[in-house]
Amino acid sequence: MTPDGPEREHSAHGEGDTLHDRPAGDLPGSVLEIDNPSIPTEEDRRATQLIQHTIDAAELADAVEAQEPADAADTLELLTPGEATEVVAEMEADAAADALVHMEAPLALSILEDLIEDSPEMARRLLEEMAPDDATDLLQQLPARDRDRLLASMSASGARRLRELMSYPPETAGGLMTTAYQALRDHMTVLEATEWIRGHEVADGQESMWVVDRKGKLVGNVSLRRILLARNSDRVGDICTKELDAVPPDMDREEVAHQFEKYDFLSLPVVDAEHRLLGVVTVDDVIDIIRAEGTEDAQRMVGAGSDEAVWSTLVEKLRGRFPWLIVNLFTSSVAALVVLTFDDLIGELAVLAVLMGMIANQSGNAGQQSLAVTLRALVLGHVRPKRALSHIGREMLVGSINGALCGVLVGTTVAIVQLAGGGQWHLGLVVAVSMTITLAVGCLWGASLPILMDRFGFDPATASTIFLTMVTDSLSFFVFLGLASLLSGWLLHATT
Repeated sequence: MTPDGPEREHSAHGEGDTLHDRPAGDLPGSVLEIDNPSIPTEEDRRATQLIQHTIDAAELADAVEAQEPADAADTLELLTPGEATEVVAEMEADAAADALVHMEAPLALSILEDLIEDSPEMARRLLEEMAPDDATDLLQQLPARDRDRLLASMSASGARRLRELMSYPPETAGGLMTTAYQALRDHMTVLEATEWIRGHEVADGQESMWVVDRKGKLVGNVSLRRILLARNSDRVGDICTKELDAVPPDMDREEVAHQFEKYDFLSLPVVDAEHRLLGVVTVDDVIDIIRAEGTEDAQRMVGAGSDEAVWSTLVEKLRGRFPWLIVNLFTSSVAALVVLTFDDLIGELAVLAVLMGMIANQSGNAGQQSLAVTLRALVLGHVRPKRALSHIGREMLVGSINGALCGVLVGTTVAIVQLAGGGQWHLGLVVAVSMTITLAVGCLWGASLPILMDRFGFDPATASTIFLTMVTDSLSFFVFLGLASLLSGWLLHATT
């Protein structure tokens, strides 16, 4: 089954509709088998068997070419960079290009860099076989010397198209769009448009065409069904839909992804200030962006590099993590200073050292829950200015209730243990009250922190866990040890 969805074709024997993975015209009179994409195919198993033995680049290249592009990418990622480069060099350019597009970007980039040195002609052919937006993504990550070398070896028109795309920042709609789209002229008749479509490659699953005027300005969109049903003499500009959504090239890619998610777009045109059609953003690219942004947010929360991956170099990992570890060193010292303030009390009542860690951990966990919910709400645009305070208040209320429940449970246990040992129950009260307060504040800060960072123009996910931990730990220690200090007379008397 293709990514564009199943096609239906009537069986030649009149047995009803049968699902196919390609249009009926490709295999007249034949019936295709339906495969479960989660089960390895014969080609996948063959490639796996070859990898398990001494790798013959030419033989493995044949096996990888027979795989679906996504599966071929998985196979190449199992190899060392040098082995993968040898296999790619033996493959047909179109199959190799499709595989590279589906690979993780750093690995594909490594292969491309090796090919530039060993087989520059193959590197050029790979880029020419890729969609312009995919080729641009790789080119932008290459060193300037290698990038210029590749562009100089390409045709003037191809190099110009890629340079135009590279002029847009990668984090914008312009950097996300592709120029590999088809558009009809508004002055065409339906007959002329039909002949034009037949003479050009139309993507599988494409249901409509963009319509532009002689100056390249976007004027509408027309479905292929509408063209099929219209009269040959009708003009495309008269039968197209003129109410369209479009985005500017400088729109942030997260906002583009949000629009796709909100309105279920399959594609969106990108236009300049004069409404000239610059390119098209498609849903497959947006899915990649949503996944990438989710990964970046998760890693930024804990102070890791936003673009770090398991195959990142040692220098890249250190560069992304070490600065935030230094920040964490200073923030954690706040909690240490709080504990140091109550050093004498802890020395006299050692059980406090055991319980304060439990309270801080519960507060931090509750804060993380609120933080995760709020970050997700910000991404989806659910936290609007009028809703921010009510959201924070509700999170604080949840923290208070959870804190009271946990506090009663733990405090009662502590009180029973104290009474059983001949002491008094007051320490249980301190635990219950402390846990109620600290969980409420933990949720308050977990909900407030990302909203405040977003309001001041910062990425709300950036090191949010580090700052949240600073607040929950220091506050938990202060509240618990502070209450214990107020009741120190009773608590110390209970242990004597």
